[in-house]
Amino acid sequence: MENFACLYIVRGEPYRPGTCVNLSEDETLVGRVSHQLTPDLPLTNAFISREHLVIRKEQDKAVLYDLGSRHGTEINGVLLTPHTPYTLKNFDIIKLSKGMTVIHFSYMFADQTLEIEPLSITSHLEMPLMIHWDRRECVVEGKRILMSEKEYLLIRVLHDNANRLVPLEEIKSRVWPERSTGAEGFSDVTLDELNALIYRVRKKYGKATFLISAVRGSGYMLETELKSS
Repeated sequence: MENFACLYIVRGEPYRPGTCVNLSEDETLVGRVSHQLTPDLPLTNAFISREHLVIRKEQDKAVLYDLGSRHGTEINGVLLTPHTPYTLKNFDIIKLSKGMTVIHFSYMFADQTLEIEPLSITSHLEMPLMIHWDRRECVVEGKRILMSEKEYLLIRVLHDNANRLVPLEEIKSRVWPERSTGAEGFSDVTLDELNALIYRVRKKYGKATFLISAVRGSGYMLETELKSS
């Protein structure tokens, strides 16, 4: 079952952001390490249950079960019912204990590298970030910042899909709708162009303002509890 599926640790002690965990067994137990038990994916956060969740291979699909964990498991923002099967899909975002641990699921391996800025559990901003879509501006710590056309389109597509990974081709088509597509129907926008735009957004608004992570070769994700109007 080599290369069946994998988990990328976005945030989860004791792992570094970007750690890839190969789901190579029929069953993978995720939980808090203890003297009595060492799960297949051992975590150290005290809010993680010893036997928090399990991912099983069922008919060539990865199926997740919350094992009655004390603080719950969310997938794409939806709290799971304990002991109820959930068939995982590419780009699903799994959150344990109200987001203290965040894991990205994928059937695709790329180069098994997750490029990600460190994510904070709570915002460090003294004032909340506000986005006014109609005026195409952000208010960061009381300062008004106008968005350019491409910045607006990028932030919009990521915000509309907050807390889930948005595939590269979806971002390209939404941000560069004027660009032509090739014979296979894909946009001719290069990764260099997209990466440059991501860089400008981070630099202009601050890395702590838009927490944008990337799975190389797959897409981008915005983790946020932003307010917008």
